Amino acid sequence: MDAAIETKVNAWLIGNYDQQTKDEIVRLQKDNPDELAESFYRTLEFGTGGIRGLMGVGPNRMNKYTIGGATQGFANYLKKTFPDTEIKMAIAHDSRNNSRFFAETTANVFGANGIKVFLFDALRPTPELSFAIRHLGCNGGVICTASHNPKEYNGYKAYWSDGGQLVPPHDKNVITEVEAITSVDDVKWSGGEANITIIGKEVDDAYINMVKSLSVYPDVIAKQHDLKIVYTSIHGSGIMLVPEVLKSFGFTNVNIVEEQAKPDGNFPTVVYPNPEESEAMSIGLKKAKELDADILLGTDPDADRVGIAIKNHKGEWVLMNGNQTAVLAFTYMIEARKAKGIAQANDMVVKTIVTTDMIKEVALQNNVASYDVLTGFKWIAELIKEKEGIENYVIGGEESFGMMVGDKVRDKDAVSAVAFLCEMAAYEKNQQKPLYDKLIELYIQYGFYLEHLISITKKGMRGQEEIAEMMQSYRNNPPSVINGSKVLQLLDYQLQIGKNIQTGETWDITLPKSNVLQFILEDGSKISARPSGTEPKIKFYFSVNTRLASKEEYDATHELLEQRIKGIITDMHLK
Repeated sequence: MDAAIETKVNAWLIGNYDQQTKDEIVRLQKDNPDELAESFYRTLEFGTGGIRGLMGVGPNRMNKYTIGGATQGFANYLKKTFPDTEIKMAIAHDSRNNSRFFAETTANVFGANGIKVFLFDALRPTPELSFAIRHLGCNGGVICTASHNPKEYNGYKAYWSDGGQLVPPHDKNVITEVEAITSVDDVKWSGGEANITIIGKEVDDAYINMVKSLSVYPDVIAKQHDLKIVYTSIHGSGIMLVPEVLKSFGFTNVNIVEEQAKPDGNFPTVVYPNPEESEAMSIGLKKAKELDADILLGTDPDADRVGIAIKNHKGEWVLMNGNQTAVLAFTYMIEARKAKGIAQANDMVVKTIVTTDMIKEVALQNNVASYDVLTGFKWIAELIKEKEGIENYVIGGEESFGMMVGDKVRDKDAVSAVAFLCEMAAYEKNQQKPLYDKLIELYIQYGFYLEHLISITKKGMRGQEEIAEMMQSYRNNPPSVINGSKVLQLLDYQLQIGKNIQTGETWDITLPKSNVLQFILEDGSKISARPSGTEPKIKFYFSVNTRLASKEEYDATHELLEQRIKGIITDMHLK
């Protein structure tokens, strides 16, 4: 074993760590030295959103000590930022294994630092944590979750007083404080239990009332109250609120996927508890077909992502991708506000740079301002804060199944999104129009945009290096032609420079730095490359578009766009 790794291992064996942790280190030394090396070769990085990783012993794993160190660093920054003030923090967790323990550990460390803590009595969705921060007047919050990652993972998401995740300068400043915690003895573990208040139903009720206020067409829901809805929480926290929210909206025919209704951190019925994965939605799809439902909806373990399935123009059940769902939702909100006479001249919608540009076209043709931000809802939250009192935020979303309706929550909110999407389905049903037909109509009106995503995982110690090398190669030697179409622009969000590949002209990108590259092609295609900030993987996003003349040409045009995406993937040697 590497000497530096061995030094770290020995420090844990002789330090103030519990006996169970030490016993596990000894077991790994004997049975799995490679796993031990992976667990100790680095310290799990506190990134701009918090930390996420595999659970286990060691500094490169999620455990009591990495959680404690992160919380102590966060507490130190809060005390420096809000001197002579009663600091308040809200704490929540999802259904993952150890999430309750991690949440209680977080609460204890904050409490020991003299910080007032509001700890939820049981698991809750991430969006309710964001809501609770604002509702209770907190300085920030934490939720223990690894979102949609496999069962072996857990995480720690940090929030600021606006209910959004950390953005500059707080993100980097918290990271600095967390990195300054170099010993388990730097953490205040206990002694502030009196500072912890347990919260529950009163915040639930306030959140549900807020979501209910987002409804645009309660009169239509009254007519279509028996819309046949199938919902699965995929063993997560959505079950705590989604059924209640749908009931508050007035829906009376909600069918829960019972096999996945019980919160369970082992996620026994799925490989990945992610509504983006067809396998995770397969039990729900079966139930939807059996019941001849109108819509199927699924949420991930912390209920911040939502996936939906509907019948297509051939009557076949299909899962919508995040871009299709976003297009339907954004357009519905824009059109509904117009029709109800509540649209405002300063309305704005927000999407991320890797989300379909069809949303821009919809907004443009409806005279609504639209903005692009970096990937992550914290940037949408930051823009809302920046535009407060100037522009009126209506809806925001991203391709990875995230949506945020209204500004009372400042993170993606699958709970309100489920209710909102069901209202949209009820509205179209009331017009005697299937949702998929509505989508095709939008393609005819605004242009047919098709998107695809590939994730490439590089495991182990070399993984991150390989991804960095891949990005550097694209940065230094960008292709001039992809799939027979000239590359017109290279947008480098890390260097904050846009470049015309043909002329050499450059311009500044005003968004914050982010390790993302985008290629804009002559035929309107867009390819984005973005390494994950939390996992050793790199994502490639593909977007192509063309005109669609009629519903009859939909299938042929869809095939043409699919072939264009396949051509790009082949040409870039990504498969």
